[in-house]
Amino acid sequence: MDYKSLKSKSPESVRLAIRDGLYASHTAGLGKGVLQANIVIMPAADALDFMRFCQRNPKPCPLIAVSDTGNPEMFTAGLDIDIRTDVPAYFIYRDGVMVEEMGDISSLWNDDMVAFALGCSFTFEHALLAAGIDVWHITNDTTVPMFKTNIETVPAGRFSGALVVSMRMIPEERVEEAKAITSHFPLAHGAPIYAGDPAGIGIRDISKPDWGDAAPVLEGCVPVFWACGVTPQAAIQNAKLPICITHKPGHMLVTDIPDNVEVPIIKLPNSN
Repeated sequence: MDYKSLKSKSPESVRLAIRDGLYASHTAGLGKGVLQANIVIMPAADALDFMRFCQRNPKPCPLIAVSDTGNPEMFTAGLDIDIRTDVPAYFIYRDGVMVEEMGDISSLWNDDMVAFALGCSFTFEHALLAAGIDVWHITNDTTVPMFKTNIETVPAGRFSGALVVSMRMIPEERVEEAKAITSHFPLAHGAPIYAGDPAGIGIRDISKPDWGDAAPVLEGCVPVFWACGVTPQAAIQNAKLPICITHKPGHMLVTDIPDNVEVPIIKLPNSN
């Protein structure tokens, strides 16, 4: 199933296509009206420290759902979500090193694992597009560029590292409008943290992102940077856990949580 056909599909249909192996690419522009989520999966022994890391760094790590230990069904994030299969691509880290990419982690899941879902900036892009602000990577079917910065996160236990940001080129006269629009999505990182010269936050070369695809520097536009849910991947590299699983940057979990809420809506199984 191709990207264009999925753009008009429901969140459930998007997840089913991913689960069935029919789609394995980026999710920017999919699941209109709901939150997309970054995913981090780790052994239970480290889960409390990671939750503390999210609590201390809510801008890059807005926590929207946590699984029960050993239960891959993330029922607080939506109907029939299986965290082992419903993400287009996963990165596998061992001792802090990314060693493998997989499309299904059923063979790695065990009864000791805990899964976290963190809000993603892909969520607010629908609002930017609705306001007539072009989002280049969606228009061109690529993955948003992401960069490590010189801004340090607040550590927790084994978890520490640099803040990661995603970048979008915004017309100079509409930067303040983009800030205002995205501020209404606190579970998707909210307003940007910085706009202007990338060197101001330690980015040496905007044409060489650490994750995602490069985007052109457009005439009359300003590079604008939002806190990014890839931040935990930098922290995971420092923590050197024996195993940790994340989404591949740009390849998110599409949830059923409405994108206009300020706190996650938790729906228990079989509730109305």
